[in-house]
Amino acid sequence: MKFNNPVIKGFYPDPSVCKVGDTYYLVCSSMQYFPGVPLFESKDLVNWNQIGHCLTRKSQIQLGKVNSSGGVFAPTIRNHNGRFYMTTTNDTTRQNFYVWTDDIYREWSEPVYVDQGGIDPDLFFEDGKAFFMSNGADDFGVGGIVQCQIDIETGRKLTPSRTIWQGTGGRFLEAPHMYNINGLYYLVAAEGGTEFGHMVTYARSESLHGPFEAYPLNPVLTNRNLGGYEVQAVGHGDLVQDPDGNWWMLHLGFRQSGKWLAYHHLGREVFLTPVTFGEDGWFTAGHNGTTLSSFDTALIPDQVVQTEKTSFTFENTDWGMDWCYLRTPEPDNYLLERNKLTLKGTEISLDQADSPTFIGIRQKDFIADISCDVSLTSGESGLTLYMDENHHYDLAIRKTEDGYKVIQRLNIGDIKSVVHDVNLKQINQASLLIKASHTRYSFHIVTDNGLIDLGSAQTKYLSSEVAGGFTGVIIGLYAHGHNSRAEFSNFKCEYLPNS
Repeated sequence: MKFNNPVIKGFYPDPSVCKVGDTYYLVCSSMQYFPGVPLFESKDLVNWNQIGHCLTRKSQIQLGKVNSSGGVFAPTIRNHNGRFYMTTTNDTTRQNFYVWTDDIYREWSEPVYVDQGGIDPDLFFEDGKAFFMSNGADDFGVGGIVQCQIDIETGRKLTPSRTIWQGTGGRFLEAPHMYNINGLYYLVAAEGGTEFGHMVTYARSESLHGPFEAYPLNPVLTNRNLGGYEVQAVGHGDLVQDPDGNWWMLHLGFRQSGKWLAYHHLGREVFLTPVTFGEDGWFTAGHNGTTLSSFDTALIPDQVVQTEKTSFTFENTDWGMDWCYLRTPEPDNYLLERNKLTLKGTEISLDQADSPTFIGIRQKDFIADISCDVSLTSGESGLTLYMDENHHYDLAIRKTEDGYKVIQRLNIGDIKSVVHDVNLKQINQASLLIKASHTRYSFHIVTDNGLIDLGSAQTKYLSSEVAGGFTGVIIGLYAHGHNSRAEFSNFKCEYLPNS
């Protein structure tokens, strides 16, 4: 069966996976967005369905005014004795914690904090004991992958934090995951930074506490030398075994916007790569140690059919699953209906590291038509292609002294400019359309007489290579202005085949 990567598209970085019964469960980072830690399930590793979030209450995660690309980093999901655990980091407050649930489809617990630093925490259970790992420095000042035993009920450390492996020499050693496979302990990590030099490395030991011997041919998985290939920055992997005994790695990667255009704006996505164990106990991954945009493998049964949703509307999406908010939203400012959205604006704008009236859905592919009807009473409301508070493109209606205008505004770092506008006179509504391609967004008003073109802008200025950070473009609907009120209807984001 041939499957295409990524298996989860758009800004869903740092995947972690576990298997319970015949079902796989996967979580991803969410940074400054709320709810936190998207949660997916799958029966076949190829088709994933979102079933919720792990952090759905403000009491679980402090996101108020956190920096962009701060907040929730690199979760791990594990199941032990029928209970699910998700451990993660609030990178802004520098706290590692975990939450748990006995029912994956319901709410998760309040946070249980662990007094160990670093990021990218992992949980490993063995013989009734729980071990906690992260990257950083141990209690003796030694840097690397750090491990301690904890009381799983309270998070209290039962042993000092000690460094058990220092990697292979690549920068930013992170993303540790521990496994006991055939009597050996395998420690999988990431090195090189979550950029074009990203890679998966690993080591093994006869003891959970080391010493660990590095795989002689590390890195086991990387696309860092595949110049001109769409899939880049593969790393941060988690292993899982299927019912037939085959091993797989779920990991992040990104798709650059063009063959020789070293920019990515869709965010870090979820990729699936086969893993093979040799007779010597070492494993290899992918195609000669690389991840492909598609794999043709007999390891996935032929009856599995990879499906993909290409059209997203208010009616066929779930407000609680598909959509997200910035930091700590004020619920009274949102009226979410089956076919309509009403937003109440505030003085907080998209340019602030705060919680503007904003609700968004991740951009999942390069080529798309994004449209919506918008009406308002005062202030400003419309569509935004949002990377962070300093990098976003807006197509909106604005109330002026003379009536209403549709504006196209570019926000690129310190440069914030309304580059085009169209006077609507006393009409307070418009049909807005954004056309997306690999390299450009174009902005339009839809009228009975055709399209009014408001110009275009390059996608690369919303990329991580320009904006920095670890997120991807969110297609947002927003309202700004004291006591302003806006209505949105006929929203549609339709992804089109590559030309």
